[in-house]
Amino acid sequence: MSGESNSEELAEELISACRTSIGDTLRSITLFTAEDYDQLYIRSDLEQDAELDRFVANERLGFTSQQTYGDSELGEYEFTIRAFEYGYVTRVIVGDRGVYVTTDEMHMDEFDELATAVRGVLRENTGAA
Repeated sequence: MSGESNSEELAEELISACRTSIGDTLRSITLFTAEDYDQLYIRSDLEQDAELDRFVANERLGFTSQQTYGDSELGEYEFTIRAFEYGYVTRVIVGDRGVYVTTDEMHMDEFDELATAVRGVLRENTGAA
Protein backbone atom coordinates (compact mmCIF):
# COMPACT_ATOMS: atom_id res chain seq x y z
CA MET A 1 0.00 0.00 0.00
CA SER A 2 1.23 3.54 -0.63
CA GLY A 3 3.02 5.87 1.80
CA GLU A 4 5.42 3.56 3.59
CA SER A 5 5.74 5.48 6.89
CA ASN A 6 2.00 6.15 7.05
CA SER A 7 1.32 2.50 6.24
CA GLU A 8 3.69 1.33 8.98
CA GLU A 9 2.05 3.66 11.50
CA LEU A 10 -1.44 2.49 10.48
CA ALA A 11 -0.33 -1.16 10.70
CA GLU A 12 1.07 -0.63 14.20
CA GLU A 13 -2.12 1.13 15.32
CA LEU A 14 -4.37 -1.60 13.93
CA ILE A 15 -2.28 -4.38 15.46
CA SER A 16 -2.28 -2.60 18.82
CA ALA A 17 -6.03 -1.95 18.70
CA CYS A 18 -6.82 -5.57 17.81
CA ARG A 19 -4.40 -7.07 20.33
CA THR A 20 -5.75 -4.78 23.05
CA SER A 21 -9.38 -5.66 22.34
CA ILE A 22 -9.09 -9.45 21.84
CA GLY A 23 -5.58 -10.49 22.92
CA ASP A 24 -4.23 -13.89 21.88
CA THR A 25 -7.48 -14.76 20.11
CA LEU A 26 -6.18 -12.67 17.19
CA ARG A 27 -5.01 -14.77 14.23
CA SER A 28 -4.41 -12.26 11.42
CA ILE A 29 -5.11 -8.73 10.18
CA THR A 30 -5.38 -7.72 6.53
CA LEU A 31 -5.87 -4.14 5.32
CA PHE A 32 -7.44 -3.77 1.88
CA THR A 33 -8.70 -1.26 -0.66
CA ALA A 34 -10.46 -1.86 -3.99
CA GLU A 35 -7.06 -2.21 -5.68
CA ASP A 36 -4.56 -3.49 -3.11
CA TYR A 37 -4.10 -5.36 0.17
CA ASP A 38 -1.47 -5.92 2.81
CA GLN A 39 -1.41 -8.58 5.50
CA LEU A 40 -0.36 -6.61 8.56
CA TYR A 41 -0.17 -9.41 11.11
CA ILE A 42 -0.26 -13.18 11.26
CA ARG A 43 0.18 -15.18 14.45
CA SER A 44 3.37 -17.22 14.50
CA ASP A 45 1.64 -20.63 14.88
CA LEU A 46 -0.27 -20.18 11.59
CA GLU A 47 0.70 -20.86 7.98
CA GLN A 48 2.73 -17.78 7.04
CA ASP A 49 2.28 -18.01 3.26
CA ALA A 50 -1.46 -18.60 2.97
CA GLU A 51 -3.09 -17.48 -0.29
CA LEU A 52 -5.10 -14.35 0.51
CA ASP A 53 -6.42 -13.36 -2.91
CA ARG A 54 -9.72 -15.26 -2.52
CA PHE A 55 -10.37 -13.86 0.95
CA VAL A 56 -9.57 -10.30 -0.11
CA ALA A 57 -11.76 -10.57 -3.22
CA ASN A 58 -14.66 -11.71 -1.05
CA GLU A 59 -14.18 -9.00 1.57
CA ARG A 60 -14.02 -6.32 -1.13
CA LEU A 61 -17.68 -7.08 -1.82
CA GLY A 62 -18.27 -5.10 1.37
CA PHE A 63 -17.72 -1.86 -0.53
CA THR A 64 -20.80 -2.69 -2.62
CA SER A 65 -22.74 -3.88 0.44
CA GLN A 66 -22.20 -0.51 2.11
CA GLN A 67 -23.91 1.18 -0.82
CA THR A 68 -26.71 -1.39 -0.83
CA TYR A 69 -27.50 -0.91 2.85
CA GLY A 70 -26.70 2.83 2.90
CA ASP A 71 -30.23 4.13 3.54
CA SER A 72 -31.51 1.14 5.46
CA GLU A 73 -33.85 1.45 8.42
CA LEU A 74 -31.33 -0.74 10.23
CA GLY A 75 -28.95 2.21 10.54
CA GLU A 76 -25.35 2.63 9.49
CA TYR A 77 -23.26 -0.42 8.57
CA GLU A 78 -20.85 -1.29 11.36
CA PHE A 79 -19.15 -4.63 10.67
CA THR A 80 -19.61 -8.12 9.27
CA ILE A 81 -18.87 -11.41 11.05
CA ARG A 82 -18.38 -14.72 9.25
CA ALA A 83 -18.40 -17.85 11.40
CA PHE A 84 -16.27 -20.90 10.60
CA GLU A 85 -15.63 -24.19 12.32
CA TYR A 86 -12.44 -22.99 14.04
CA GLY A 87 -12.87 -19.23 14.21
CA TYR A 88 -14.23 -16.04 12.69
CA VAL A 89 -13.58 -13.35 10.12
CA THR A 90 -14.63 -9.84 11.10
CA ARG A 91 -14.71 -7.17 8.37
CA VAL A 92 -14.80 -3.42 9.02
CA ILE A 93 -14.94 -0.82 6.23
CA VAL A 94 -14.49 2.92 6.62
CA GLY A 95 -14.44 5.03 3.48
CA ASP A 96 -12.23 3.45 0.83
CA ARG A 97 -10.35 1.13 3.21
CA GLY A 98 -11.30 -2.05 4.94
CA VAL A 99 -9.76 -4.45 7.39
CA TYR A 100 -10.57 -8.06 7.98
CA VAL A 101 -9.44 -9.76 11.13
CA THR A 102 -9.36 -13.51 11.67
CA THR A 103 -9.74 -14.87 15.17
CA ASP A 104 -10.06 -18.04 17.15
CA GLU A 105 -13.45 -18.69 18.73
CA MET A 106 -14.71 -15.73 20.79
CA HIS A 107 -17.80 -14.57 22.66
CA MET A 108 -20.18 -12.45 20.59
CA ASP A 109 -19.74 -9.30 22.69
CA GLU A 110 -16.01 -9.25 21.90
CA PHE A 111 -16.77 -8.63 18.20
CA ASP A 112 -18.30 -5.24 18.95
CA GLU A 113 -15.19 -4.23 20.91
CA LEU A 114 -12.92 -5.43 18.08
CA ALA A 115 -14.91 -3.66 15.35
CA THR A 116 -15.10 -0.44 17.37
CA ALA A 117 -11.31 -0.45 17.84
CA VAL A 118 -10.62 -1.08 14.13
CA ARG A 119 -13.21 1.47 12.99
CA GLY A 120 -11.66 4.08 15.30
CA VAL A 121 -8.18 3.56 13.82
CA LEU A 122 -9.48 3.66 10.23
CA ARG A 123 -11.50 6.82 10.85
CA GLU A 124 -8.51 8.48 12.49
CA ASN A 125 -6.32 7.61 9.49
CA THR A 126 -8.77 8.33 6.66
CA GLY A 127 -10.47 11.47 7.84
CA ALA A 128 -13.86 9.75 7.50
CA ALA A 129 -16.62 10.72 9.92
